[in-house]
Amino acid sequence: MTDLKEEEMFKRRQAKFFVFLIVGLILLAFVSCQRPTEKKTTGAGDELKPAPVKVYKVKRQKISEKLVYTATLEAWKKQAITPDIAGKVARIYVSEGEKVKKGQLLAELDTESIRLQLKQAEAALALAKANYEDARRNLERMKRLFEEKAVSDQQYEKVRLAFEAAQAQKDQAEAAVNLAKHSLEVSIMRAPFDGVIASKNLEEGDVINPMMGGFSPSSSVLTLVDYSKIKVRFDVSPTDALRITKGQKVYLESFALPGQQFEGEITVVNTSADPQTKKFRVEAVVNNPELALKPGTFGRVILEVSTKENSLAVPQRAILENSYVLVVKGNKAVKKTVTTGLKNTDLVEITSGLNEGDLVIVEGNFGLADGSPVEVTGEVEK
Repeated sequence: MTDLKEEEMFKRRQAKFFVFLIVGLILLAFVSCQRPTEKKTTGAGDELKPAPVKVYKVKRQKISEKLVYTATLEAWKKQAITPDIAGKVARIYVSEGEKVKKGQLLAELDTESIRLQLKQAEAALALAKANYEDARRNLERMKRLFEEKAVSDQQYEKVRLAFEAAQAQKDQAEAAVNLAKHSLEVSIMRAPFDGVIASKNLEEGDVINPMMGGFSPSSSVLTLVDYSKIKVRFDVSPTDALRITKGQKVYLESFALPGQQFEGEITVVNTSADPQTKKFRVEAVVNNPELALKPGTFGRVILEVSTKENSLAVPQRAILENSYVLVVKGNKAVKKTVTTGLKNTDLVEITSGLNEGDLVIVEGNFGLADGSPVEVTGEVEK
């Protein structure tokens, strides 16, 4: 009885399996018979969409070939304010960053001992002058007596030697007074030129000895700079050195003041190269009347070494692979091979391949194929 039930259940499961199998085959056949979805197309087919570009209108203009170097800006005058004698700093009358005039009192040493020395020297001089006058009168009297044969040679010689000794003592006393006055004068420090106090290196009460100072900042009381003009130094290759001359115009752009140019001129072109780098040192001085340029900052030195007044020129970014440009004609990009001439950081001269008024693509030109449709979205000035 049990065997019959199990056999009946097996047949039922087998019947269900065949039903599911048949339904699955029917569904599979239905799906495979469906037509694939057609792609939606436009009536114009697969045309390329115009690429947005910006253009530059070719025109005649002045173009200059430029050499550009990076340099550190320096004040054209710099002076360590130091007394000629050793001593204690008594007073400092100026602060860092303060503008000063030539001859202005900046600082002074403690002069009490020098003033006492001056008084002592002046007293010694007064005594020496009195002795000198006495010896001079004695010599005059002795000279008359000697001429009258009233005194011996020995007596006259003794008085003459006494006069010479008194004269030497007077000269020595005068020198001592002058030395004390000089010490007093050089203990007072004044500005040798108009400028700005760049640094304060000592404090009141510090002792300074110029003969032992060496090259440390504390070897001077103050540092005075004049940066109404800026000095720049830079190294150039032997080829560039042949194109740079003393007096040549130069322009300076500070990285701290983008977009501003300051004019100056070349003042030094070394005639011998550095043994290590094989380069030539060049110096230039640039006007800085408003003191906008600051010493210690960096800038670009620009020299124009060759200029053409009326040349076709385009921005550097218009040139592709150093040989061709893309010009807009009939809403398409047309490839034109060009020959170039002078170049600078912005422009390049076109000696052949373009005409005045051509619209050269300067933005959106990279990767753009010859004949590609374009849409001009703007015109740039450079």
